[in-house]
Amino acid sequence: MQISNVREEKKRLRNKFRAIRKNISPEQKQLLDRRILNRIVSLYQYRDAKTVLTYVSKDEETDTLMLIEKALNDGKSVAVPKCVDGTRLMDFYYISGVDQLEKSSFGVLEPKTDICEKMTDGFEDSICIVPGMAFDSSGFRLGYGKGYYDRFLSGYSGVTVGICFSECFLWRLPKGKYDRPVQLIITDRFLRSIKRAERFAGNNLST
Repeated sequence: MQISNVREEKKRLRNKFRAIRKNISPEQKQLLDRRILNRIVSLYQYRDAKTVLTYVSKDEETDTLMLIEKALNDGKSVAVPKCVDGTRLMDFYYISGVDQLEKSSFGVLEPKTDICEKMTDGFEDSICIVPGMAFDSSGFRLGYGKGYYDRFLSGYSGVTVGICFSECFLWRLPKGKYDRPVQLIITDRFLRSIKRAERFAGNNLST
């Protein structure tokens, strides 16, 4: 598939999955979010992790606010991302509660960097919850097109877990050479562990 075709297909799929998520009722979403949370905290990788790295969910995304609260109650450190101005990079900062978050210019909740400590080590003892509009059977994700997480994951040494609703899971997504797969996928219906060979098979396109 040509680079331009990959981009167009990703754009089409983003619109598709955005509509799917929008059509989930608040009551149904709460049920699905709870199922996903239960699967995350049942992982031995979660139990063994000292730190949980997670995005802070927006209303239409798979909820992570419950996970933040649960992880803190379990005595784990929790770190959330902050986009670095003028770049496509992000840093993670430790938080002790959601009161240490503030809305960024994009409307996303981010850590208050004047009171939160930046995470500089300990990544090998962590688990990272990765956002995605959709995931596929090889662990690849359909993100929002900015590449923040793919850049971060390219140098990340911990365990990666993609979470999405089961309606947002496909057997195969279009991918580019900079896209990074996750090791585990959790939906409201199943857990899928991705073998290394599966994660890197066929990733030979560029965007």
